[in-house]
Amino acid sequence: MNDDFGRNLRLLCSYYKSIAEVCRRLDINRPQFNRYLSGRYKPSASTLRRLCEFFGVEEQEILLPHSQFLRLVQVRPQSRGGTDTALTEVAHLERLAQRGSAGLERYLGYYFEYYLSMANPGKLMRTLICLEERDGHVYYQRTERMVPHPGDAPCHNRYLGVAHLLTDRIFLMDYESLNCHEITQTILFPSFRNRLSRLTGLKLGVSDNSERMPCCTRVLFEYLGTDVDLKKALRLCGLYELDAPEIDASILEAVSNEVAAGEWHFRARH
Repeated sequence: MNDDFGRNLRLLCSYYKSIAEVCRRLDINRPQFNRYLSGRYKPSASTLRRLCEFFGVEEQEILLPHSQFLRLVQVRPQSRGGTDTALTEVAHLERLAQRGSAGLERYLGYYFEYYLSMANPGKLMRTLICLEERDGHVYYQRTERMVPHPGDAPCHNRYLGVAHLLTDRIFLMDYESLNCHEITQTILFPSFRNRLSRLTGLKLGVSDNSERMPCCTRVLFEYLGTDVDLKKALRLCGLYELDAPEIDASILEAVSNEVAAGEWHFRARH
């Protein structure tokens, strides 16, 4: 260790209210920390890792010459004060969850989801979605039923996600739970009718094939109720031809992906 380490450590501490606060948050006693600041004492390997994780720098970076380290830190975002009121990443998500859960109670239950397949162009996908409340938050599961080849046993892809109602839109984000290779985002219009029947919006994801092309498509949620026969509901899920008699014409119209003349963006339909 040399004086560069001590100077680098003092620079990092300057972004906090005091050295005492840094010691308290790191749970390191002040006399020991002063020895590190002097540059004459080397922290143990585990303590050095703790210091670097706390300040958001790499171990090799904190040992750089001070002039080089100064340039490095100046171009990186810093907490600049490190107050306890600063929101951590987890706190940000918790704040969003608290604000986004109110008002979703009336949307709990089961839905058929309809959209034009991203992986099988020209076909309609019907999936089963269940929204439920747990510990004050609204989570959901989206289940796809796929038959790889005629005569094969069906396989099921499950996506797990969280829902938020922010002002006048419902936001959903989920991930494919088996391989974790896909995240899907959906934004829906809330229903202002007394009886919940359908929700429409846009869905963003990637095609589930080797191309993995990012796609956006219109989507429709058809409300089924709070209690369904899961086996029967899942048997009705899967890919459908666009002229299949089981699919209502109004659903096909709602999820059609044409862009009207003069539209500059791909927009949802209310």
